[in-house]
Amino acid sequence: MDEASEREFADYFRARRDMVRRTAYMMCGDWHKADDHAQAAFVALHRNWRKIRDREAIDSWMRRTLTRAVIDESRRPWRREKSTADHVEVAVPPAADTMATRQVLVDGLRTVPPRQRAVLVLRFFEGLDVAETAKVMGCSEGTVKSQTARGLEALRAALGDVLDDLRTAG
Repeated sequence: MDEASEREFADYFRARRDMVRRTAYMMCGDWHKADDHAQAAFVALHRNWRKIRDREAIDSWMRRTLTRAVIDESRRPWRREKSTADHVEVAVPPAADTMATRQVLVDGLRTVPPRQRAVLVLRFFEGLDVAETAKVMGCSEGTVKSQTARGLEALRAALGDVLDDLRTAG
């Protein structure tokens, strides 16, 4: 890559690295894995930087690359986590602060299957609409809708009474 392209990539990296890392964390629930996924996405972007002609589409390209990396990693047999209990109790004190609430949400997201979790993060954390999410995920809009519904149902089931406790505490 020439010097101007390297500078342009470095500027993009500095501007987006925290956002990409947070999105990866919301999808996988582990900061170390999130760092790995974000790094893999930026390495892929660097490799393809000259091929991307529409600089306005880089964020979309990164979301798609990151989403695929997280989902693909979850499919690898040696990465699958083994559950030690059928049901994990999550206790949140009535006066839960923002950090505790965020941690409860992330813990709940960990129980949601990877594709559903990716759809929830893209829709509600990244703020993408159904069509944009379908484009990132490489699936139909109907699939995004059904994965959203199932993901929200799984998240509600995982959070259970914690949601009611948070509503009454707030």
